[in-house]
Amino acid sequence: MTHDWTKLAADLERLLKLRAIPFGMKLFENRDEMEAIPRIRRPKAVHTLDQVVAQAARLGWTVGITSEDLVGAQCRAVVGLGLAKDEKWRSGRHMVGVWYSAPEDARAHQAAMECVGDGRYEALAVAPLASGRLDPPDIALFYATPGAMMYFINGLQWSGYKRFEWSIVGESACADSWGRALTELRRLEQF
Repeated sequence: MTHDWTKLAADLERLLKLRAIPFGMKLFENRDEMEAIPRIRRPKAVHTLDQVVAQAARLGWTVGITSEDLVGAQCRAVVGLGLAKDEKWRSGRHMVGVWYSAPEDARAHQAAMECVGDGRYEALAVAPLASGRLDPPDIALFYATPGAMMYFINGLQWSGYKRFEWSIVGESACADSWGRALTELRRLEQF
């Protein structure tokens, strides 16, 4: 199914009065496919995944990354880049004393994260939806105020009502949004 991404993004911005640009995220099994996207920007320094996403949402850039562009295993793990989920990562010891008081709490946190599986993807790109550069994106996202989110949720429930549930792992909450959405998409692809 083809979508008019420019119109969709404009409608979201107009109806929800968004303060940031709606953007898409797409995983690539091959780095060359990501690098072939028109006007793709590649980081010249190491970033957190949050910084890369902000470049699309706040600056309107199309940015492509590989595991080498991300600051650490925590960012890589969420989107399944770079075989990040090794025993050291699973232990969570890098979070003890910073985010969690004990090793067992950090380990439990890591186990609770919803992440894309390792080994399948080499790259990821983010781009404004309106650009159409990720046609189709794996997932579409936007940042909104609490009031705008309520309007959006009410709209989703207007017809064909269903209950929605959210989760929060705390630190690394991107696993609750990006990781969970990309993981769910992969589950659906199997059917």
